[in-house]
Amino acid sequence: MNKYGKYLVWALGLSFLLLGINAFLQSRPEAKNERVYREIKKYSPYYLDKRVTGLDIKSREDRSFKESPSSMELFHELDRLEKTWGKKHLKLQKNMLTVLDKNGTIRAGIELKNRDEIDFVHRFYGI
Repeated sequence: MNKYGKYLVWALGLSFLLLGINAFLQSRPEAKNERVYREIKKYSPYYLDKRVTGLDIKSREDRSFKESPSSMELFHELDRLEKTWGKKHLKLQKNMLTVLDKNGTIRAGIELKNRDEIDFVHRFYGI
């Protein structure tokens, strides 16, 4: 056995470990403000549906809507759908976030209590 053969197993193990950590970090969802996101989530039409084959993204408004992204893309796709929905259905005026339905009428109002919550709405939903 040559002098590098004994290091081959360790190098392969380390490379698989680094690839696993990289995949884990890429599949994590974007950071969210818990209080505001929980309040907005009540009105968002998208939800995760558990199946034997994994998780699907479905819509409460459109029963035919169903997406089955890979587990690595699942939360990124859910975030993308919620951001698109938020741009159309959320309005921010000073520290009051208004949730609109698909007809444009007001469904709810959420008071944002501090600058972090306002920054989250600007950053995540782009409004």
